[in-house]
Amino acid sequence: MKEKCSPPKVIIVMGVAGSGKTTIGKALANALGWSFYDGDDFHPPANVAKMAQGIPLDDADRAPWLSTLHDLIATCLANDKPAVLACSALKQRYRDHLLDGNPCTEFVYLRGDFRTIFDRMKQRHGHYMKPEMLQSQFAALEEPTDALTLDIREDVENIVEKIIGSFGLNRPEIKEGVSHRDT
Repeated sequence: MKEKCSPPKVIIVMGVAGSGKTTIGKALANALGWSFYDGDDFHPPANVAKMAQGIPLDDADRAPWLSTLHDLIATCLANDKPAVLACSALKQRYRDHLLDGNPCTEFVYLRGDFRTIFDRMKQRHGHYMKPEMLQSQFAALEEPTDALTLDIREDVENIVEKIIGSFGLNRPEIKEGVSHRDT
């Protein structure tokens, strides 16, 4: 059973490719003065190459990646460094693995329909995850029942405010002439 903390110390922003995990995650981390990590940055080169060729990852491909992210979360918690992690976490067993022994961690699920996300993906350039791979993401997705679920059609600021309010998080105090990152 997941240990509940209020407020959480790590927030995992999850969803299919193109749902806005990185955009929302960065905006949330910035608003809170927390560290941000993009799960995509932790894929081994073989995974990136496979996805760039249009080949979906399987559970064996994802296992070491998920273990790396699990350890990243554990390190953040052990060092009392709050963080936001953008990670697809499509299946319940992936989410369970990420949470295993990592209390005070919560999921935010960015839910969107196929057409909206596909159209978004067609607009981005230079990402290894091509729009044609989106169907495999939806096929693998097991929607969470224990996550804060938000509609991707809302604007970034509204989504960030809903996350902050839902988890009872506090923005850092800004001292005159000093940013929260300087303190």
